[in-house]
Amino acid sequence: MSPDSSTADSEQIDGQSIYDRIRSEKPPLTEFTISSAGKEPTLDEARADLAAAVGALADTIFSKTYGPLVGTVTKTSVETVLKNAETTAHRAKGDAKLVIEELAARIFHEKKK
Repeated sequence: MSPDSSTADSEQIDGQSIYDRIRSEKPPLTEFTISSAGKEPTLDEARADLAAAVGALADTIFSKTYGPLVGTVTKTSVETVLKNAETTAHRAKGDAKLVIEELAARIFHEKKK
């Protein structure tokens, strides 16, 4: 046996062991799901968290220029704007549905039997 052939055999064995190890391991997790144990925030909580974050950012940036209440005022304003946007979006969804139904009724006439 030459030293070169033993090196080739050991490389093949090492390659085979690596391949076997890879096949025996669990596949990587590719789909992430929220477990039922975690509590999903409500829309009101999410809205309040976003408003608090924007208020803190506004306070950090603008408190020296506009005074110490800029964060509180911004937080309240953001919550109000988000609530109004939600209401408006819900109303617009209903209006769009009515318009689409009316257009569909005018374009696609029902065949009389």
